[in-house]
Formats: sequence, C-alpha cells, structure tokens
Amino acid sequence: MSRNFYILAVTLLFFALLAGGMALVPSSFQPGLPANGSLWRTIATFFLLCGLVCALIGVMTNLFEQVERRSDEARQAARRKRRKREG
Repeated sequence: MSRNFYILAVTLLFFALLAGGMALVPSSFQPGLPANGSLWRTIATFFLLCGLVCALIGVMTNLFEQVERRSDEARQAARRKRRKREG
C-alpha cells in the first residue's frame, strides 16, 4: 500500500520539477501554453506540496504496517510460549 503512495509522490514531484522548469523557459518557446511564469510557479508549488503529502502518507502507512506486523509477531510468540508451558 505504501509503495503506491511513494510512486504517486515521485510522479507529482517530477511534475513539480517540470512545471518549475517551464517557469524558467521564455514565453517564445511555449506557443499555445500559458506564458505567465507565476502560473507555472504556482502549479509547481501545488505539485510539490501534494507530492510531499503523498510521501508523508506513504511513510506513515509503512510505519503503521510495520507496527502491526511486529505486534502480531509478538502476540504469536507469546501464544507459543504459553502453549509450551502448558504442554
């Protein structure tokens, strides 16, 4: 599950870099595209923030999956230990 968020985050960060690069390109090289540099910077900022949020969600998801996995392992080890004592 967290891998999907990481992939989404990388994609959004790539688009942020692309939009940031478009803000630096002169308008004569962009026929038919918005030539306003502040628009490209705004889009880049939006993509950057969304990418960072997706990366944070991916990290938190991975963290909670790891905690859940370790608590299951501890519970199973305790159950085995009790069965060993009883048997």
